[in-house]
Amino acid sequence: MNASVFLGAFGLYITFLIAIGWFTSRRTSGEDDFLLAGRSLPVFLTIGTTVATMVGTGSSMGAVGFGYANGWAGALYGIGGAVGILLLGLLFAPARAQGFATMSEELASYVNDHPLVKKVVAVLILIACLGWLGAHILGGSLYLAWIAGIDLQVAKLLVAAGFGIFVIVGGYHAVVWTDTLQALVLFFGFLLMAAFAVHAVGGWEVIVETSRSAERVQPMGLLPAISLAAVIAVGVLATPSFRQRIYSARSVKSVRKSFYISGGLYLLFSLVPAIIGICAFALDPQLDNRNYAFPYLALEVLPLGIGVLVLLAGLSATMSSASSDAIAGVSVLVRDLSNPHRREGLTQSRIGLLVVISVALGMALLSDDLIGYISKMISTVMAGLFACGLLGRFWPRYCWQGALASLLAGSATSLLVMLTTEGLLSESYWGNPIIPAVSAALLTGILVSLVSPQPATDSAPTFDAG
Repeated sequence: MNASVFLGAFGLYITFLIAIGWFTSRRTSGEDDFLLAGRSLPVFLTIGTTVATMVGTGSSMGAVGFGYANGWAGALYGIGGAVGILLLGLLFAPARAQGFATMSEELASYVNDHPLVKKVVAVLILIACLGWLGAHILGGSLYLAWIAGIDLQVAKLLVAAGFGIFVIVGGYHAVVWTDTLQALVLFFGFLLMAAFAVHAVGGWEVIVETSRSAERVQPMGLLPAISLAAVIAVGVLATPSFRQRIYSARSVKSVRKSFYISGGLYLLFSLVPAIIGICAFALDPQLDNRNYAFPYLALEVLPLGIGVLVLLAGLSATMSSASSDAIAGVSVLVRDLSNPHRREGLTQSRIGLLVVISVALGMALLSDDLIGYISKMISTVMAGLFACGLLGRFWPRYCWQGALASLLAGSATSLLVMLTTEGLLSESYWGNPIIPAVSAALLTGILVSLVSPQPATDSAPTFDAG
């Protein structure tokens, strides 16, 4: 594909997204509108933005690349994500009724709104959003640089500017509408690519045989496989951008319906990235970087017009994921880490978005392995957040001392596993640190809460059944 043709199409697409951002910005009248779309999103928009994020950077770059290297293990990303979003709807959708604006507000409410917990959680959530945002910029830039043949650093700037402009202009209204459009194109584009790919390699029998070869390249044990699915599920359960969808929906009922439909679709979809990755391996087992498997196959098996559309949708999926995390990050920044009594409206939120995106752009230099980057970031930053949410939501004895202990134990255990080179605590044994990190966060939180003074329960939130 001619690089200038794709860059020209990319430029037109970004212009289209900016136009949507400008159009939706006319409905934005205050901070709640800008950050939470007025807390009135209907079911179809919540499904659209949820699916777009799930079928985003992780699937188009990470899961396909993992399928290229590990065969059917590429489906683990989708399975973990589907389990995560289904559990999120089941366990945490009632948080919509409490009027929370950020995940730090929700988690702090479980321990009587302790100010120290709220600040620590807010800092971790901001780091998590920056980490996710860096992953999306990294994935999109790898994608764009390979297709267009441009310098990786230039690609990072283009990707960050591409989603940054329309989200700064339009806020969360722009995010959910562009996400929904992108989800439709990308979801059906993935299915179309899989069908073309199966035909190109010679049928299903070739895929079965190739998957065995792919698995022989990088065999994956049972425990690392469980760890991969678990880290993605925990990522969904503890990722602030998914909580943002709860807070912005119309009702508890609409959140649950949206998440159940999204989770079911994603579970059915989970095999598709693995099939695409296996087909890419069959056509060329010597790709320089497995993360290029998705764009490589799009160029090889799809007609030019459809290929450009699918590639644009794949690239825009990374940007839709990024825009959601940018909004979640700036929500914490302006509501929880600045003066909570000062509201400067849209100007403060837009400046905050610019700061968040700029910092994440710098973090995108941390890694060139998308799945590895995501796994380590989730384990280190989000294991404790997940433990706080789970224990706080369902165990009244949980206290602020236990919450801080969970946060510390989760991060410390993750770092310990990453630094250990061999044995039962090594990353090679577990696959990634998520299982020991979550276990340590839960156990430490329980033990510290049991030996701490009994917390008062009068101000704890009361959740209905939804």
